[in-house]
Amino acid sequence: MSDATTFLYFAYGSNMLTRRLRARTPSARVVEVARLPGHALRWHKVSRDGSGKCDIVAVDSADEAVLGVVFEIAVADQPELDHAEGLGKGYAELQIEVQGARGPILARTYRATNTDHLALPYDWYKALVLAGAREHGLPEPYLRAIEAVRTKSDRDQARHATHLALALEA
Repeated sequence: MSDATTFLYFAYGSNMLTRRLRARTPSARVVEVARLPGHALRWHKVSRDGSGKCDIVAVDSADEAVLGVVFEIAVADQPELDHAEGLGKGYAELQIEVQGARGPILARTYRATNTDHLALPYDWYKALVLAGAREHGLPEPYLRAIEAVRTKSDRDQARHATHLALALEA
């Protein structure tokens, strides 16, 4: 799949939404939906704006898994992805093995380095995550779990409107 000019990236938060990721990394191409067993999705990564963003956390249950999307991205786009993900400023990059329909896939992803279990995501951020999950046909119980996440309102109305519009695009 990937070669020296591309890499595989596992998106599990707002970057699951293809149009959001392509705005950041134009070369992004969907490979397939995958799962990261033994992990749970948390919304506790502290963002620069004080809101919570998604994170993956190892758990003791092999039955629990984070669902996401594997994308193939040009190496030339990696600096933009690193910047968007806040590499070194709240997220660290790591290599993980996810389970795809055809077997294991080695991919890059990001894990939070600055967390607060009290952090809440903005409503528009949750809408982006949910839109990406729906776009890629994640199972209904997983969608319901995302829908159940508590949020807070963003006081920056322009940012709220921009991101919500992206989430609601048909």
